[in-house]
Amino acid sequence: MIRLNNDTPTDILQDVKKGSLVTDTFSKTGLVETIDISDDGLYRIYTFNLVTGRSIVIKR
Repeated sequence: MIRLNNDTPTDILQDVKKGSLVTDTFSKTGLVETIDISDDGLYRIYTFNLVTGRSIVIKR
């Protein structure tokens, strides 16, 4: 299981694949269904959409 939070290194965030088991250490745990990576000029935003319908968003 991969723990995702704002302290997670960028190389770990980039290694997460579809089907990986992830958690945000609070209430969101599940398998990754899709991953969206966007860049707003200031932050790179990783959005991990889980099969449970929840999303984990990390700004770097």
